[in-house]
Amino acid sequence: MSDPEHDGEREHAEAMNLSRRYGTMVAAAITLVALTCVAFLVPVPYVTLRPGPVFDTLGDFDGKPMFTFGKGVKTYKTDGSLDFTTVSVTRADSSLSLVDVTRAYLDQDIAVVPHDFVYPDDQSESDAKTEGQAQLTSSKDASRVAALRAAGYTVPEKPVVAGVVKDSAAAGKLEAKDRIVTVDGTKVASSAAVVKAIQTVKPGQVVTVGVDRDGKALDVELTTRPDAQDPTIPRVGITIATTYDFPIDIVNNVGDQVGGPSAGTMFALAIYDRLTPGSLTGGLQVAGTGEITADGTVGPIGGIRQKMAGAAAAGAEVFLAPASNCDEVRGADLHGLEVVKVSTLKDAITDLRDLAQDKDATVPRC
Repeated sequence: MSDPEHDGEREHAEAMNLSRRYGTMVAAAITLVALTCVAFLVPVPYVTLRPGPVFDTLGDFDGKPMFTFGKGVKTYKTDGSLDFTTVSVTRADSSLSLVDVTRAYLDQDIAVVPHDFVYPDDQSESDAKTEGQAQLTSSKDASRVAALRAAGYTVPEKPVVAGVVKDSAAAGKLEAKDRIVTVDGTKVASSAAVVKAIQTVKPGQVVTVGVDRDGKALDVELTTRPDAQDPTIPRVGITIATTYDFPIDIVNNVGDQVGGPSAGTMFALAIYDRLTPGSLTGGLQVAGTGEITADGTVGPIGGIRQKMAGAAAAGAEVFLAPASNCDEVRGADLHGLEVVKVSTLKDAITDLRDLAQDKDATVPRC
């Protein structure tokens, strides 16, 4: 027969133990929830690449024609569109939470990449913008040269001194912006020709570099020095850039809202289309991307899938993709786009002409 008094004490003790265990479980659960919330809210070192806006290179930009041509330059009417595409990138000084990254990762049109991949060495937002604008400026020049040459114009190159290495053979003798005209009396018409001419001598020998400095001709003697890595290569301690003598005036009115080199191919196509008879697009809405060099080579870019998504959202039918990016295109959602593979500006012009005549024409595809 049980003792009611002892039974009551036992039940009270069990209730106390149950209460303590319940309290511990509740506290643990609250802690877990709190830690989970913190984990999802703490910034993570990633940035996102999202589809950005597109801009018609045959149309206006910020209330002005994207391209304006000098007085007396004959241009032709166009139709359709040649859109350059962009990517919207997380700012360098912005932070993403784990929630942000997880949501972005689940969207096939958004790429999640390490912060250092886009902004190396803790690059600031200001530095990133400055770099992007420098790339855009170079792209504008290269696209003008490539387009003009494709349209039959002659565009001479001008090698110039871009910088002088401290304590080098050229220090105190050559200056930035000096135009290099000759090396040892031989005319040089390109940056490559300057390098080749200097490398014909042995380290320690003297070369005479003829320059044009603010309209004044100068002959500068430089004693070459051996390269630090390969002592058989002569160095004078300058970096060389290329400028051009443009036969006609063309102004690219894209402002500082965009940056980078990837609009070059579309810039070049628009200039070519305006300077040559007939419509390059045949009325099609064409979008694309690709860095371009002065010789018309189309190079790879980043964010191709995001650019394709942006182009499709804007109504594009055809998308021009650099051949070097085709591996990224394969297996991606094409969003109904006809993705054309291009390696050179000449390729792009030929393919667009074929498609303008027959939308089902056989052209190289990714």
